[in-house]
Formats: sequence, structure tokens, C-alpha cells
Amino acid sequence: MKVCFPVEKDEGINSTVFGHFGSAPAFVMVDTNAGNATTVGNKDLGHVHGACNPIQAIGSHAVDAVVVGGIGAGAISGLNARGIKVYGAGAETVAQNMDLLKNGKLPLLSLQHACGGHALGGCGHHGS
Repeated sequence: MKVCFPVEKDEGINSTVFGHFGSAPAFVMVDTNAGNATTVGNKDLGHVHGACNPIQAIGSHAVDAVVVGGIGAGAISGLNARGIKVYGAGAETVAQNMDLLKNGKLPLLSLQHACGGHALGGCGHHGS
């Protein structure tokens, strides 16, 4: 399984999961089959708010799932349209969230969980 985590700073599997997918400076990609983690820069970082292209952001890397602190409706829709599941982070680091994911303890997110109204402070996720 290949899992993508938005992060602010590359510290491998010890990286802290960033509070919002679209504005994360980088993504840690964990490949559970190969047992490794790589980091890629956000290729869509300069997007207009609300117009995140999640596939472009992750550099078209093939992933099975994304674990996020927060994410907008357009990004959820774009990921789901490619068969990519989106989970809400339940811990601080990539490693901690991988353990939760392996044990089925992360919530699967849908459009009703999407962030909105950032200008009004409507999302409430951390790190954005």
C-alpha cells in the first residue's frame, strides 16, 4: 500500500502531519510493501484557494490513500475520483498514523468532512 501524508518539514516517518493538504509544502510517501518513505515537494503549492489539484500536488505519484489533518471538498473529490481513499489523521506523526491506519483506527473522510470558509476560520484544523 502506498500512503501519502502532507507535511511541513521533511523528517521522514517522524514528520508531523500538516493541517491542510493543499497548502502543505511537501508530502511523505510511505510504501508499506517496499518498507520505505520518500518525500516530494507540493507541485501545486501556488494554486488559488479552493482550486487544489491533488494529483498535480503529489506529482502524479500513484498512491492508495492520503492521511490528512484537513482537506477541501475539491481535493477529496479529485482523490476519490482516482480511487484514492482519504483518511483523517489521528496522531501527530506519519509513523503514528501508519500504525493507526494498519489497525483500522483512522476515519475515512467524505465530502461532509471537507474544510471550508478558511477566511472565516471555519475549518478548525491545525497547521494551516
